[in-house]
Formats: sequence, C-alpha cells, structure tokens
Amino acid sequence: PHAGPVESKNEAAMSELVPEPRQKPVVPMKPMGINANLLGYIGIDTIIEQMRKKTMKTGFDFNIMVVGQSGLGKSTLVNTLFKSQVSRKSSGWNREEKIPKTVEIKAIGHVIEEGGVKMKLTVIDTPGFGDQINNENCWEPIEKYINEQYEKFLKEEVNIARKKRIPDTRVHCCLYFISPTGHSLRPLDLEFMKHLSKVVNIIPVIAKADTMTLEEKTEFKQRVRKELEVNGIEFYPQKEFDEDLEDKTENDKIRQESMPFAVVGSDKEYQVNGKRVLGRKTPWGIIEVENLSHCEFALLRDFVIRTHLQDLKEVTHNIHYETYRAKRLNDNGGLPPMTVETEENHESNL
Repeated sequence: PHAGPVESKNEAAMSELVPEPRQKPVVPMKPMGINANLLGYIGIDTIIEQMRKKTMKTGFDFNIMVVGQSGLGKSTLVNTLFKSQVSRKSSGWNREEKIPKTVEIKAIGHVIEEGGVKMKLTVIDTPGFGDQINNENCWEPIEKYINEQYEKFLKEEVNIARKKRIPDTRVHCCLYFISPTGHSLRPLDLEFMKHLSKVVNIIPVIAKADTMTLEEKTEFKQRVRKELEVNGIEFYPQKEFDEDLEDKTENDKIRQESMPFAVVGSDKEYQVNGKRVLGRKTPWGIIEVENLSHCEFALLRDFVIRTHLQDLKEVTHNIHYETYRAKRLNDNGGLPPMTVETEENHESNL
C-alpha cells in the first residue's frame, strides 16, 4: 500500500530507496521431526563420542590459585582436593622457610590422570599474602600475575602464525581462604575480593571450620554472605552468567546455602568403623573430611571438580579474558604493542 498524497519529497525519495515489503514465505514453526525408526539410523549422536575421544587425547589444563594468610591450611586443602601431594609445601618445602616480606607467586604444575583422562593441574600459591603488619595493596602482585597470564595468551592469539593449541596459564579459579574468626570479614578480605572478583573466579572458603561449633559456623557463613552482598562483591558463580533456568536454580542454591564453603582439609588416613577415611584426629574423635555432617569439603570438591570445572574454564575464557582482551585492543587501537620479542617471533614465523 502506498502513502497518501500528503507525501513530502523526503518520504518520496525514501520510498524509492526502500522497496515495498514483500510477503514473507510461510515458514513452519518447528523443524519437522523425522521418525528415525522409519528411515534408519544416521549416527548424529556419535559426535559426543568423537568429541570425548579428541579431548581424551589432548587432555586439558586447570589452574587453581590459593590465597589467604599462612596457617589456614591452604596447601593441605589443595592436596585433599586432588588426593595427591600437589601443593608447594609438599613439593620439597622446608620448615625453615621464612614468611616472605612481600607476596610471592609460586606455580607448581602436575599431570594427574584418572580413568584415562589427563589433567595438567597447576597450583598457584601466594605465600606472604596478609602476613605483614601493613598489608596495604598486597593484592596487587596477585592481580598483576593474573593479568600477565591473560597478556601471554593474547600475545599468542594475535600472532600471525599462531599455535593450534595455545598453552593456557590463565587462572581458572581462586580459592580465597577466610579466617574462622566467627566475627566478620577483615578489611583485607573485602579489599582483595572487591579488586579481584572483576578479573578472576573467586570461591570464598572458610578455613579450619573445625575450630567453630555448628551454630557458630552457620552464623558466620550467613554473616560473611551478608557482608559480601552489602559490599557488592560478586563471587563465582556470578548471577549474570547463569545461562538458563536450570543453571540459575542450581547456582542459586549454591549461592544461598553452601557459599562460603566451611571446610577442613586433611591428607592423613584413619580407620573409622573398618573403613579408611581422610580425617583429622582430635582429643574427642576423628573429623572425617568427606563426611557432610562433619564439614563441607565434599560439597566444595563436587562443586569445583565434578560439576563446575568446565564452567570455571569457560567463564574465565568468555568473560574475564574477553574483558581484558577488549580493553587491551581498545587501548592500543587494535593490537598489542609490538615488542622486540614479538617482532622477532613474527619474523621467525614468517
């Protein structure tokens, strides 16, 4: 239908440029479901198995960082999580080692294999964090390290002849250990999480939870949750990254009930009712690490390894790294600055 006679010149010119809308062809609402039985089996479902085989061959990386004051059982907890001696302390650490004057970053890599699946696990420890009299800005070296890993990945990505598989050293998960004071979070805790929740997936953990009674533990968890909310601190899994209703329901439960996980770590085995269990011996009995009525270690392990490990990696790549990448490329008009090193690389690649 054409416009009426009151058409201005502009509109006339527009109508010459814009063709009249044609009637759209009728599209069926849903693709027709083909009856597989009638026409025989095609084999589309084997793609899952093909992907599995490929992943099994290449293996995958997982980089976990532990942050918190010394003496909170970080190394023990990581060893308990992976049921092997993977922490810095168990890898040739001596008792005389003094607390560093500044925050150091120590990364230790291991290859763990289970059921034919290879995982290159890197544990990044941060000795010296929160141990000084003046802890101002002690989160800076940690943030610098996390960003350096993004930068390394970005440099590899923008190379002309880039590797098929870029080595991934980006921090996928940061376990932040909260001291079991029973009072409230320290300014340092809030400061750290405020700055770093934007660049890495933070999972808050209440360390050495066996120092509190069950009532104290429940109360402390609620208080920590409230304080994080009041201070606008987003920890993993962040609300805005829930992809669908199922994710939202599952993650809401974790956010509102489990977080922060009150845990006890132990790499010692004891006999309890004829069964070997990981636990801590106390004068009044054995605290079983994997027993949910004793502590929430099993919940943390299932969350980090059994349900959300792939998601931690995806959020790191699609959100945190993407944010860093966009900012870097914007700041430099499209490309990271060419250093002598990258120029040489380019020449050798060419």
